[in-house]
Amino acid sequence: MKRNIIEIDQEKCNGCGECVDACHEGAIELVNGKAHLVSDIYCDGLGACLPQCPTGAIQMSEKEAAAFDETAVKNRPVVSRVLSTAHDHGAGHTCPGSLTREMERKPLKKESPTRIAPGEPASELSTWPVQIKLVNPRAPYFDQADILVAADCTAFAYAGFHAEFIRGRVTLIGCPKLDDNNYYMEKLAEIFGNNDIHSIRVVRMEVPCCGGMVNAVKRAMLSSGKIVPYDEIVIGIDGAIR
Repeated sequence: MKRNIIEIDQEKCNGCGECVDACHEGAIELVNGKAHLVSDIYCDGLGACLPQCPTGAIQMSEKEAAAFDETAVKNRPVVSRVLSTAHDHGAGHTCPGSLTREMERKPLKKESPTRIAPGEPASELSTWPVQIKLVNPRAPYFDQADILVAADCTAFAYAGFHAEFIRGRVTLIGCPKLDDNNYYMEKLAEIFGNNDIHSIRVVRMEVPCCGGMVNAVKRAMLSSGKIVPYDEIVIGIDGAIR
């Protein structure tokens, strides 16, 4: 059958991954630093990826293609957004800032939750990326995860942020004042809907604009139909927990 479907110019593609995040059907993946259409059946032909491409590498064409299969999209196994033979995260054209990664963290020797023994790594971050805009909703680490959704200022205000909030959780950050909360809601709803989430913790600042983060998370749960254990922590601008 003839229908509209995307075509990706490999010469123009710079491997930024913006199209991967824009495609809710998971029809595009990065392979060796270049965007590729996985299969015709995953592309709905609506072109949500087109305006996100900074180089104009993606075009919509009418051609012979298999029909879009919504059932196949829903049943598709969770996969990493980047498929590459490159071992170096900066190899080829893959954007390092968007590359999905998991990091193993060994237990730290601590006298208290916020005091780190000399010579030991301080970071508790176990997944990358952390920006809500950059994260892949189909990243494998989301399944069976406890999720931290944090306003980005909280990590600067609260000294024990890594030890008390990031440890053991998949971390997502954003700014509800500077970014689009509707986009946050849609992205989070996709994450919740595609995965079996154990719990969600929101850490926000006491300033009123941070309420947008809470709103986005709660709307995302309702939109996805996944209501999971939830708690919320408020940090004061003086660095104290309210």
